[in-house]
Amino acid sequence: MPGLLPRRMMPQPLSRSSAPVVVIGAGPAGLMAAEVLSRAGVAVDVFDAMPSAGRKFLLAGRGGLNLTHSEPLAPFTGRFRQGDGEGADAVAGWLRDFGPDAVRGWAAGLGVQTFVGTSGRVFPTEMKAAPLLRAWLHRLRHPDTPGAAPVRFHMRHRWAGWAAPDTPDSIAARACPASAGGTFCFESPAGPVTLCPRAAVLALGGGSWPRLGSDGAWAPWLAQAGADVAPLAPANCGFDVGWSPYFAERFAGQPLKNVALSFTDGRGHGFARRGEFVLTATGIEGSLVYAASALLRDEIARSGHATLHLNLLPARTPEQVRAAVAHPRGSRSLSSHLKSRLGLAAVHTALLHELLPPAQLHDAAALAAAIGALPITLRAPRPLAEAISSAGGVRFAALTDALELRARPGLFCAGEMLDWEAPTGGYLLTACLASGARAARGVLARLGNE
Repeated sequence: MPGLLPRRMMPQPLSRSSAPVVVIGAGPAGLMAAEVLSRAGVAVDVFDAMPSAGRKFLLAGRGGLNLTHSEPLAPFTGRFRQGDGEGADAVAGWLRDFGPDAVRGWAAGLGVQTFVGTSGRVFPTEMKAAPLLRAWLHRLRHPDTPGAAPVRFHMRHRWAGWAAPDTPDSIAARACPASAGGTFCFESPAGPVTLCPRAAVLALGGGSWPRLGSDGAWAPWLAQAGADVAPLAPANCGFDVGWSPYFAERFAGQPLKNVALSFTDGRGHGFARRGEFVLTATGIEGSLVYAASALLRDEIARSGHATLHLNLLPARTPEQVRAAVAHPRGSRSLSSHLKSRLGLAAVHTALLHELLPPAQLHDAAALAAAIGALPITLRAPRPLAEAISSAGGVRFAALTDALELRARPGLFCAGEMLDWEAPTGGYLLTACLASGARAARGVLARLGNE
């Protein structure tokens, strides 16, 4: 069965005292869980398959680490969606306990000052992830709080599920007073390792950027353990359109700035926002597309396609556009005419030629309407491995408010492996940190009740 190691691979499990609590996954959610537990004096062992901690965190901060957002908490929490496609009450609960202000305070405690950018996003003053991560890992290993327990890290330890019920190790583990439900198995450079901790926090990420460790391999194992797991899907992702070879070769990589994207799905949910995005060899991607990606992805799943509308000139009124397009152009080409009268660049005109039939290009009223609402039909989201984040994961109905798995007491889940999603802009990272803190407090409550 997936997630269960064969008997021949099983060494004797480590003692209970060697790992009273384990955190599996050394991303932001797992590290925050470890920090809360450490400060409470609980010995924690963190396991991760990668050679070092926070690999995706470092990649996200390569162009400037967006820690959180400065908007008030009410609109902040409104950016989140749970797997039902509606609001995110569970996530809002975490964020009330550990929200944007707490993130900034936590960073300051690590010696990292922050500032608010023009978009409202919050960044470290140095704009880098590495200094913050180094300071964080140092504090975890060498805590500065009296009574705190040092966190021990075990890198290149890949979780491989639980021991099969009939193996000698699983039978021996029954004598171990563990409450995390089963013997955890790891593959390491030194060979297999098994543990039966009193409690465990899984913070294994979703399915995006698998080369950095979030490969979603845990999903079938948790399903076997009784969790209800929604299939992982791309979030904050690009989409395929299916450009002609000429257009793809000539205009891939070109940005479309100061445009407005609007979309209404088959259920009446709408999106409308100004911004920018990029044309790719297969379709479109970028911040404005990512903001609408959840609605677009779900509509494609239901209908097989999604058609958005793009206003190339949102600063102009429809009347101004119609008048400019209808103005006599004499011997000038359409491209020159649109550039002269409306300031449209070559990429805009090429997009009109790519998407509109010739008759509409030569009908002034129809062309003006298209400039204000150009239909672009999306065929598919880009693969999950390319997405910034993922949707799907352990459904909240399978968890208590403390993020403990109902089917396996003592096992807690946190971070992107839960069934929620949010746009970029600091929302993802803040909620991952908040969920790690919530799961850790759940562990402390369980340990206190034993």
